Amino acid sequence: MNTSDLAVFVGAVASGSISEAGRRLGLIPMAATRRLSALESNLGVRLLNRTTRSLSLTPEGEAFLPYAQAIVENEQQGRAQVRTDTMGAAGLLRVSVPIAFGLKIVTPVIPLLLEENPELQISLDMSDRLPDLTASGIDLAIRIARLKDSSLIAHKLASNPRVLVASPDYLHRYGIPRSISDLSHHSCLPMTGVTHWTFNSLGSETHFRITSRFSSSSIAGCQAVCIAGAGIALLSEWAVADDLLSGRLQRVALAEAAPEEIGIWAVYPTTRNVLPKVRVFVSALRKALQFKPPVIE
Repeated sequence: MNTSDLAVFVGAVASGSISEAGRRLGLIPMAATRRLSALESNLGVRLLNRTTRSLSLTPEGEAFLPYAQAIVENEQQGRAQVRTDTMGAAGLLRVSVPIAFGLKIVTPVIPLLLEENPELQISLDMSDRLPDLTASGIDLAIRIARLKDSSLIAHKLASNPRVLVASPDYLHRYGIPRSISDLSHHSCLPMTGVTHWTFNSLGSETHFRITSRFSSSSIAGCQAVCIAGAGIALLSEWAVADDLLSGRLQRVALAEAAPEEIGIWAVYPTTRNVLPKVRVFVSALRKALQFKPPVIE
């Protein structure tokens, strides 16, 4: 059996589309379809029921899928093991990152990565939602959160300290909150779906319930509205470092309370050995995260 044919089958099941599987493998749709047909001919069974609108596994395809996945993954791992470090990383790396983090931290890392690894390609998906890594074909996702899903395979890259901030104009007009309870008298700017901000206060967690007339599905939206003077936002220090230096934003420090510190995580779709293309990206990102934000009151 040709492992390239198997890769089309595995990719088609994961993405729900033969043409999408081909695109990920660098094949035109017709070539991908031919490879799948060749595999079915070799096996003597139909693996997929396909129409112009849908794709589904036959009973034979469902039984064969785990073996095909294992063969494709083992080939990838084998190629990675014999590839020398001096050859650099190779292949298409699909990475999902939050929008603001991607723009601020990840994109500056990419030029050097591509220069040092001539055979590496990077496809950057910027979204504040964690995708289905298997179905989307994502090799690695970077997320900033308190991860709750124990089924995820994740490694912490760095801590992610956060800070309350507001524009000088807003604080001049409405005053500076000094305690958690003072926040109830201010306009807070949360992410969409966030109902509480968590603080570490006197050795324990305190949850402040947010009542707000504004929310955004993106941290970048919260930050922009905060700079414009709409209220107080809880943002990562890496996101607001330049704004604090320039004076566009001002740190809001509460007495005996600090925002909960969450982590920056690398999330993987498989427990198998991490491929070189993923390792070099994670290594470069770790270096980029070794920053010390300015201490500005």
